[in-house]
Amino acid sequence: MKKLSKQENSWVFYDWANSAYSILITTAVFPLYFKASANAAGLAATTSTAYWGYANSFATLLVSICAPILGTIGDYKGFKKRFFTFFFALGIVFTFLLAIVPNQQWLLLLICYMATVIGFAGANIFYDAFLVDVTSEERMNRISSHGFAMGYIGSTIPFVISIALIILSQQHIIPLSVSAASQAAFAITALWWGLFTIPMLKNVEQKYYVEHVPNPVSSSFKRMFQTIKHIKAYRALFLFLLAYFFYIDGVDTVISMSTVYGTDLGISSTNLLIILFATQVVAAPFAMIYGKLAEKFNSKTMLLVGIGIYIVICSYAYFLKTTFDFWILAMLVASSQGGIQALSRAYFARLVPKENSNEFFGFYNIFYKFAAILGPLLVGVTAQITHNTNSGVFSLIILFIIGGVILLRVPETNTPLQTFKKEDVQGKM
Repeated sequence: MKKLSKQENSWVFYDWANSAYSILITTAVFPLYFKASANAAGLAATTSTAYWGYANSFATLLVSICAPILGTIGDYKGFKKRFFTFFFALGIVFTFLLAIVPNQQWLLLLICYMATVIGFAGANIFYDAFLVDVTSEERMNRISSHGFAMGYIGSTIPFVISIALIILSQQHIIPLSVSAASQAAFAITALWWGLFTIPMLKNVEQKYYVEHVPNPVSSSFKRMFQTIKHIKAYRALFLFLLAYFFYIDGVDTVISMSTVYGTDLGISSTNLLIILFATQVVAAPFAMIYGKLAEKFNSKTMLLVGIGIYIVICSYAYFLKTTFDFWILAMLVASSQGGIQALSRAYFARLVPKENSNEFFGFYNIFYKFAAILGPLLVGVTAQITHNTNSGVFSLIILFIIGGVILLRVPETNTPLQTFKKEDVQGKM
């Protein structure tokens, strides 16, 4: 297998670039910073948590609703790069503003955070869709897996620097308050995100596109509704999205609930941070391994392997008792979370028509975002009924079984959407 081209490397480095945002802003530092700001302003802990949830839900819902139409417009010649640049710039500017806004201004911080969520998620729609432009179908598994691996590695560097600053400030070893150290972490995130996106902006261009029409916005709505109307006719695409909805819900729930689950087991916050860091490190090579094995055994086989490992994870979680048990669980998750996400992205990219990739990745984004609803609900309801968090995590096995069964039914090839697009959609504009 030949080395990565300049375009492939540049695309991969965006995973390296935006990973700092994923771990520092959405997971590790900013949530705690916001809670401290809101509580200092007199908000009750439950109120600030509710506002945090509302902000995340609203920003995510807004992007999800707009994703298909933005993607459809982005399929026109020259638009994909413009949309990517706009959302990337929105995300990085408001991430930097988090470092400037006074920490007493909890509402302004929350508004800025919502803008970063929209920028981050919006840019990812077009970033994922650029996969069809930078590489061939035969290399998509490898390139997508390489991206996830680089993301895991890239996330650890600013994470370690930022956490070190915060810990050193807590111990009064450096002349910074904890608040100032957190703001420095936000600035580091924006700088990291911006610096390593430069190759993407310089070297990646839209190769596949739809030609311009007189009224691109109204024409995009027509194209989108035609796609929705006829999508069931393309069995492979429809079944894959359905399978993806279930199994990625399970994957995302395991990730998002892991900290809460660990806390319920009595694991200290320090140990949880160490485990989180170790998971990122271990996940990187395993994402690459999944990509290489997919070239040998095919993508569907490796996706089913990943689903099988998650079934083992859910089963093992039922018997979890100690910190050592949690370490084993975390390493099992690390072995498959990147691989299953990377191969899903590549599998979908091969199914969609290249000139309409943005439109279809808009739908892919919707399935991913709305998949984050069922899993947490299933865990919460089961845990409440059984009074056992372990049982809640075990209940996720249902999602993986359903997703795996549907994936088995996905045909290896898809009906040629290009023919439908030209005759049924463009001819009606």
